[in-house]
Amino acid sequence: MPKPIRLLLLLILIIIIPAIVLIKLKNPRNSDEEKETVDAVIKEYAYGFDLDSFQLEKDTILPNQFFAELLAPLQVPYSDVMKLAEESKDVFDIRYLRAGKPFTVLSKDSCDQADFFIYEPNPYEYIQFDLKNLCVDKIKNPVDTFIQTISGVIESSPWNALGKKKNKPQLIEMLEDAMAWSIDFHHVLAGDQFRMVYEAKYINGQETGVGRLIGAYYQTANNDYYSIRFKSPKYDGYYDEEGRPMKKAFLKAPVKYSRISSGYSKNRFHPVLKRNKAHRGTDYAAPKGTPIFSVADGVVTKATRSRNNGNYVKVKHDDMYSTQYLHMSGFAPGIKSGVHVKQGETIGYIGKTGLATGYHVCFRFWKNGREVNHLREKLPPPEPMEKTDLPEFYIVRDSVVQMLNQVLVIPKAQTVASDSLLVNNADSLITDTL
Repeated sequence: MPKPIRLLLLLILIIIIPAIVLIKLKNPRNSDEEKETVDAVIKEYAYGFDLDSFQLEKDTILPNQFFAELLAPLQVPYSDVMKLAEESKDVFDIRYLRAGKPFTVLSKDSCDQADFFIYEPNPYEYIQFDLKNLCVDKIKNPVDTFIQTISGVIESSPWNALGKKKNKPQLIEMLEDAMAWSIDFHHVLAGDQFRMVYEAKYINGQETGVGRLIGAYYQTANNDYYSIRFKSPKYDGYYDEEGRPMKKAFLKAPVKYSRISSGYSKNRFHPVLKRNKAHRGTDYAAPKGTPIFSVADGVVTKATRSRNNGNYVKVKHDDMYSTQYLHMSGFAPGIKSGVHVKQGETIGYIGKTGLATGYHVCFRFWKNGREVNHLREKLPPPEPMEKTDLPEFYIVRDSVVQMLNQVLVIPKAQTVASDSLLVNNADSLITDTL
């Protein structure tokens, strides 16, 4: 897309979308009215048919109920059932009809043979059996994408604030991915705030999943962090307010959804040896088998086992930095000495091999050949994008920051979703809006 057109679209984004979101936040009743309208449309028009022309019956498949048995009450001759079964082989194997899945029957005349039998194996597609023309089609449901917002105040962790909500565990991962290089989610503070603007996927008015995270805000200890999704021919990722990549040289932690069970210390009581000794690493406790990631790009120098360390991996990142991961239950496939690994790549799994009493990984950070406390290291920030590209980024940044700043923050560790803004094309924020 030519740059002038892209800038024009971005200007529309900064002016129109925040205004609509603000209006909708001030008029929450609109959401209910729109939902009633959407529901009415769904009732009148579904599966590509005008339902005024059909009688509709919905049901679910029972255990041990077969295709022929399902079609028998619909006055479909057995010879036609066999033809439909044959026609469906390249589209959908009727042996995979599953108990508990929904199906719909459409009939123009209740006294005559039914017209269509529609089976829904998942929310994203349905199998349409044309009972009169004896043909079978797999049809994808149209997916509507809405821009939605969510916010919360942390009492213990983002997982407690978001984890029990439908589709919200995905948002936890997205928040971590966007902020993983700036926020240590193992040391969140009570009272920390977060806000997110993201894409939600809807099919027939029902939320079915989460798309992209458009932007995120996190406040901790009076420090504000913004993470802005930006994509152009040259850039693709999350950036801070100055256009610096959120992705830095090292991740804050090698494990997701974990807690620090023991920190770096020069004098710690060892639970196995029963004496005080230096603990030159940080222990991240998590369930057995939880993936362990390399915190940066590098080359595996060791993937072996020792009496004290158990199964462990050591990765050299450059001439200054190396990292080490101890007590693994096992190594990831292909992890051995000499192998190149990427940041975030799984190198092993949580265990308690060696001198360990519980499931965890002891993460050690080496600088110039010495083990240091990685949580206190001041690592250099990445270089910002080129100055000539910043004006285009600033347009997106200002729009997303404005949307984030308009999100209401509730006073408890729970979440609140704002009214939604419809986006018909998931690849662009600039499309038809309601």
